Amino acid sequence: MAQVAGVGGYLGDGDGALIPGRWLVAAVLGSAAVVAWLMIRSGVAIDIGNPGFWAVCAGGLGLGGLGFAARRGAGRNHASCGYARLRDFADAGLVLLAFCLLGVVASYQVAALTSGFYDAVLERGDRLMHFDWLALYGAVVRHPALQRLGAMAYASAWVTPWVLICYHAWTGQRAAMRQFLCAFWLAAVATLALFPLLPAKGALEFLWHGPISYMPSNGLWQGIVIPQLRAHSVHLVEFTQLRGLVCAPSFHTVLAVTYIASVWPYRRLRGWLVPLNLAMLVSIPIEGMHYLTDMVMGAGVAIAALVVTRRLVLPLAARASSD
Repeated sequence: MAQVAGVGGYLGDGDGALIPGRWLVAAVLGSAAVVAWLMIRSGVAIDIGNPGFWAVCAGGLGLGGLGFAARRGAGRNHASCGYARLRDFADAGLVLLAFCLLGVVASYQVAALTSGFYDAVLERGDRLMHFDWLALYGAVVRHPALQRLGAMAYASAWVTPWVLICYHAWTGQRAAMRQFLCAFWLAAVATLALFPLLPAKGALEFLWHGPISYMPSNGLWQGIVIPQLRAHSVHLVEFTQLRGLVCAPSFHTVLAVTYIASVWPYRRLRGWLVPLNLAMLVSIPIEGMHYLTDMVMGAGVAIAALVVTRRLVLPLAARASSD
């Protein structure tokens, strides 16, 4: 198994550190408990009557059923590695689905507990870096092709993780798969923990004055929903309308950096997933209405999560497997 030293260290199976599955289960259950506590505190619940909720439940049940069937098949035919691949994909997919949904729902609960908007602070950071958001927006407005490409690149955020866990499962790299899931979870937790420090409406609403010639993918969602959550005028979260509310750190940037570091060791994936995520990074200021300051913070969060996974979690996992 090839090893490649990336941002997060060696991201292949060769390090022999298999993060115990029970740790990932504990991360899911612990996150769910925290989100439930936040829901009680904020008064914002999940709308279980929404079709999106049942679609998510169906997806989760499907992955759970696939994992159960794969385990039974593996028990009957120990020589077949196909069952092991299906089991690993189903397990990782279920964990990834849980992390994604809990993270987005948690952003609504956290947003309800925030106060103030810090767009001026974030925009000041952009000026220090000589980044002109309005000039970039103007260029996108003048070129419809950039609008279409940017929207597609921004929406690709959830393509890479599923491709990656499919590849890990197919090639039998359980250790690398769990390392990726661990880094993903740590990055999401860190992003949500930092969110209350710098809530913002977004660059479009703060900087642009006049008719909006092009409405990015995120719309004006943050500036509309966050005040409603604070005023307790929103009591239900509909899964069909879920959108991230975190401006700083930029979670799309967190994802892109994490994906690039995780994909880099695999030549078959690197050639197209790295450019895809680089394109997503370029699209983030406009489609996500992020300041460059948000993106710098997001990159820092991703690097920290990858380093912690490598330097702290993996040694602990290796020690646990040897006991």
